[in-house]
Amino acid sequence: MNREVTLPLIVDDRGTLQVAAADVSKLLRTVGGRWVRLVEGGESGLDEDTVAELAIELAKLADRIDVACIAHSSGGGT
Repeated sequence: MNREVTLPLIVDDRGTLQVAAADVSKLLRTVGGRWVRLVEGGESGLDEDTVAELAIELAKLADRIDVACIAHSSGGGT
């Protein structure tokens, strides 16, 4: 999976973020972790390699959200 996902930051006219990025990135990591735990627990119908790859991609997406929000908060984002 080498597709890039562009994540626009949702800001109001004052530049204030309208989505709690920490909550979104935490949710993405939680979903990936839950999938991995299901596979580890022997959940049928889940392909281990696919779940692992999806969990990694969700974590990368969460990292990108965190980086974008840090840049925005420090004045480096748009």
